[in-house]
Amino acid sequence: MWRVLAALFLFTVGAFANVRLYLKDGTYQIVSEYQVQQDRVHYYSVERSQWEDIPLDLIDLKRTEAEIAAHKTAVEEENKAVAAEETFEREQRHEVQRIPQDPGVYQLIDGKELRILQLAESKVRTDKRRSVLKVLSPVPMVSGKATLEVDNPHASYFVETNTPEFYIQLATDEQFGIIRLTPKDNYRIAEKITVMPVTKEMVEEPQEVEIFRTQADANGLYKIWPQKPLEPGEYAVVESTPGKLNMQIWDFAWVPGAKYVPVPTKDKAAEKSQK
Repeated sequence: MWRVLAALFLFTVGAFANVRLYLKDGTYQIVSEYQVQQDRVHYYSVERSQWEDIPLDLIDLKRTEAEIAAHKTAVEEENKAVAAEETFEREQRHEVQRIPQDPGVYQLIDGKELRILQLAESKVRTDKRRSVLKVLSPVPMVSGKATLEVDNPHASYFVETNTPEFYIQLATDEQFGIIRLTPKDNYRIAEKITVMPVTKEMVEEPQEVEIFRTQADANGLYKIWPQKPLEPGEYAVVESTPGKLNMQIWDFAWVPGAKYVPVPTKDKAAEKSQK
């Protein structure tokens, strides 16, 4: 039995480098390996760089084995974590290779199906009453008001989860994120705009959604997703330059139970209309 234990201990210690060989008085020896040999323990002292022997009844084998087992478990868990991280990084690299380099917004479903979001048309609606007041008044007394709007009351693109993930490929270094659109009549409001008197500075007020973001490559590709599950409603991935009123909008909707329906591209739609 002792010989079996000796072989086990020798393998265990050798696999995990230096360990503490505990004595029953609470002290210990730092050893690189040890063997139980009948009534003694044969070990290699790291401190003195030589083989030594000590009576078996002075050794706390239970504590020594427990520490070796704990260390082994910790190493195995660390190896699993490293392996999982490497697997995740490989999957991410594979995903990134699937994303087109053209500027735009994309969804990759289950790492396989690539969906391309369509850029929505938008327009600015000014408050005519305030515009008249500004023209008639020799000194601007009120600020100009406007809204940036997206046509149609609902998006044609439905996501199938309340925590959607998107890739956005930037053309230039601009701000980007997710906003909530406010339906009104037959359009949706993307943001409120205020033009300050005198300075003409534009203050844009979109209803922003808090997101996580990570840079997927060095060429302007980012992955974004909401920090909290989205409430049912109308949303958009946007890209803009503050104060330039140049927001690009890729709209989508989250409606529980709604299914994704592919929207024909313009080329496919033209082909269909010709048939």
